Amino acid sequence: MKKKKQRTLRQKLNTERSAGILCTLPFTIGFLAFMIVPMCISLYYSFCDYNILTPPVFSGLKNFKRMIEDSVFYQTLFVTFKFAIISVPLRLVFALIVAMLLFKSTKMTGIYRAMYYLPSIIGGSVAVAILWKRLFSLDGLINKILMSLGMKESVAWLGDTRTAIWTLIILAVWQFGSSMLIFLSALKQIPTSLYEAARVDGANGWQQFWKITLKLLTPTIHFNLVMQMINGFLAFTQCLIITQGKPLNSTLFYTVYMYQQSFLFGSTGYGAALAWVMLALIAFITWILFATKKLWVYDGGL
Repeated sequence: MKKKKQRTLRQKLNTERSAGILCTLPFTIGFLAFMIVPMCISLYYSFCDYNILTPPVFSGLKNFKRMIEDSVFYQTLFVTFKFAIISVPLRLVFALIVAMLLFKSTKMTGIYRAMYYLPSIIGGSVAVAILWKRLFSLDGLINKILMSLGMKESVAWLGDTRTAIWTLIILAVWQFGSSMLIFLSALKQIPTSLYEAARVDGANGWQQFWKITLKLLTPTIHFNLVMQMINGFLAFTQCLIITQGKPLNSTLFYTVYMYQQSFLFGSTGYGAALAWVMLALIAFITWILFATKKLWVYDGGL
């Protein structure tokens, strides 16, 4: 009888294991076919002289040595770092401000949340990039508004090395909806009893924000910072559609340069090497964010 129960239990476990494997099989196949295998192929190409049209020829570290002597490579790194380091904190600040404004529920709160989240959904689309390009063109809406306010002549926002990158930064900051919703969810998890106790102790609104709200939001801020920083370094559509890296490569993002080398300049092997360097940089920056987490993130829980 005991052996029969053990056999039945074993059969049940085998059935559940088989069902689990069967359910996860589509994801496993997709992950291997569209992630792991292409990454391995890309790693091989990074050590090859390859231009898509001809078979790859192994060239060792030639592509990585070429990178050291490539001045455009360093410029794209600088532009990408500048874009990410400025746009990500601004985006998180705006996201937190709007989340706190929308924290109190009203009849229109749902509509407001949807309106603020919408740019995050469509912000990376080609259509929005084209619209943004038209807004900041010489005869665009931005110049027309400024001229109606007294400005004497149109500003070449996209043609000036001092202002072109800022048009892309503003677009990135505008897409704060996803971070806003995450902040909003975290705000709802903060116990109201903490604010009541603080008010009893005489704390004003500003003190409550610094001592309670911001402190308890640091884990959420850290999560948003990591995710948005990764997205910032991988920004692509805005640059490709709006500026194409112009003027004088002052807006040339790393990903766009990698695309140009791979598909426009016939240096797919070099483009693959650039991709792996970017992967290493993102991994290093992510490691820094996690290594410094204990210095400013409150882990006491909500």
